[in-house]
Amino acid sequence: MSKVVVMDHPLIKHKITMIRDKNTGSKDFRELVTEISTLMAYEVTRDFPLTEVEIETPITRMMSPVIAGKKVGLVPILRAGLGMVDGMLNLIPAAKVGHIGLYRDPETLKPVEYYCKLPMDVSERDLILLDPMLATGGSAIAAIEFLKRSGAQSIKLVCLIAAPEGIKAVQNAAPDVDIYLGAIDEKLNDHAYIVPGLGDAGDRLFGTK
Repeated sequence: MSKVVVMDHPLIKHKITMIRDKNTGSKDFRELVTEISTLMAYEVTRDFPLTEVEIETPITRMMSPVIAGKKVGLVPILRAGLGMVDGMLNLIPAAKVGHIGLYRDPETLKPVEYYCKLPMDVSERDLILLDPMLATGGSAIAAIEFLKRSGAQSIKLVCLIAAPEGIKAVQNAAPDVDIYLGAIDEKLNDHAYIVPGLGDAGDRLFGTK
């Protein structure tokens, strides 16, 4: 079963409170999501393996650790996942960025794919799948399945806020995908919105309704 990591850093908790607030406008919302994503990237990359290289300091030569050739791919689920990309790139600037376009059918609540563009060497990269909200889990599961069909061998899912129902669904469908979260909320309501949540992340990021 995949592990679920909930960030407990005070700065993450503080900033998530701010994006929950309905009075936070789109400009501040975007900036906060970027900041939270940067902070989360620190934890997501914690298990990257290290190797040692020889360098010369102003004083002497030494062996010192560097990341061991990790190739990373960031894959936001459009459109809300776009808000998390810049924050991740702040810490992982060499990452390639792919995109998966999914929307939720308002009648069936099932994800419908409309766009996908991934790095050519997707099978060689550690992929970090980005979506601010993990509600039913349908979009995340669809994206994970598509990435695996495209050859992905290593996937991590990173979300700002999740409902227990979505976490369970992803774990059941993709037990090899670890999940990194900013917060776990109470439940889903009858419209499959996370409660208390923060509303529609895409609308709040881009100022649409």
